[in-house]
Amino acid sequence: MSLLERLHRPEPMIMGILNVTPDSFSDGGRYTAVEAAVRRGLEMAGAGAEIIDVGGESTRPGSEPVPAAEQIRRVVPVIEALRSRLPQGVFISIDTTRAEVAEAALDAGAGLVNDVSAGRDDPKMFALVAKRRVPIVLMHMQGTPKTMQDNPCYADVVAEVRQFLWQRAEAARAAGIDAKAIVLDPGIGFGKRRRDNLELMAHLETFTASGFPVLLGASRKRFMGSILDVSEPTELVAATVATTAIGVMAGVRIFRVHDVAENFQAMQVAWAICQAR
Repeated sequence: MSLLERLHRPEPMIMGILNVTPDSFSDGGRYTAVEAAVRRGLEMAGAGAEIIDVGGESTRPGSEPVPAAEQIRRVVPVIEALRSRLPQGVFISIDTTRAEVAEAALDAGAGLVNDVSAGRDDPKMFALVAKRRVPIVLMHMQGTPKTMQDNPCYADVVAEVRQFLWQRAEAARAAGIDAKAIVLDPGIGFGKRRRDNLELMAHLETFTASGFPVLLGASRKRFMGSILDVSEPTELVAATVATTAIGVMAGVRIFRVHDVAENFQAMQVAWAICQAR
């Protein structure tokens, strides 16, 4: 089964986060060595992840852009090694906003592009994705990673995020990307206040009703820590599991998470409950 076919099956799936960066908000520096990164990717696949999302640039609040050449240096050896060792049916995505990085990653064995800028950062991205006929994740973010948490403001966050994603999906289609290859991500934690994130979580059906597969990336996000008075991201595993269960009930297709085993269990149980309706 191809990744495109898998994206349009009703069963939800886990995307495991593999940051090969020194400065990501939760696990920066842990997987910068190729063998450590590959070992982690294989662990996540064994725990139930169907996609391994490899990123060479942190998008934590306040982060600086990383040159494309450095991103390529970080991600390509990991993707090449993973591709040769992952079991059939486990796919690799590249987390980047740069077409040059995406192309190198696709050449190395990735099969999906996860673009937090929704194609806005690099005008070549949509053309590349259309040419290579691979799926792309389009995410909403107010501002850039460096500025996104500088007083984000919305009159109606659900309506504004929905409108943005619809517009970016139309732009992608106009650039030649098949509608079936588009995945939408409301961008939990990206240029959002606590109440904005809560409203988006409470209205996920607004996005899943679009007909596009929806990705939810709430893993270890600060809005949950603010509710629980927890500052350490690694202590938000159970909180993330709660968002996964809620997402399954709302029709979310992909869950991008750090803690694969725990979220895989929650996803499977929530899905079984949905099937019993």
